[in-house]
Amino acid sequence: MAEDDGKVRLDKWMWAARFYRTRTIAREMIEGGKVDYNGARGKPARAVEVGARIRFLQGDSRREVEVLALSSSRGSATVAAALYRETEESVARREREQELRRNAAFAVPHPDSRPSKKERRELRGLKMRNLEG
Repeated sequence: MAEDDGKVRLDKWMWAARFYRTRTIAREMIEGGKVDYNGARGKPARAVEVGARIRFLQGDSRREVEVLALSSSRGSATVAAALYRETEESVARREREQELRRNAAFAVPHPDSRPSKKERRELRGLKMRNLEG
């Protein structure tokens, strides 16, 4: 874990903590308003401090973490996990959302097999008729 002199950009820290695959994606998420730093909208060049709380969108779920250490270089997953601690509320919310998604999968019909070519043509025809009229 490369310890810096206390000045690590928010986008760089989020990339080093492995929340986003690239710094570009991290910057776009921050600029898009998907990341809050200590309750305020984050900015990519914001200096991250130990003890700060960061709320962000990752996939379909919103997470909240507390910064434990600073790093400007991307390391292994175990090193990245040492940079933060997810809050208990965030973990509970993610588990609830995961359970809801799992239960919602039962409500969606799952056919036993893929539609045949004839069935695909019929479906396409139905869709086209709905669009036309």
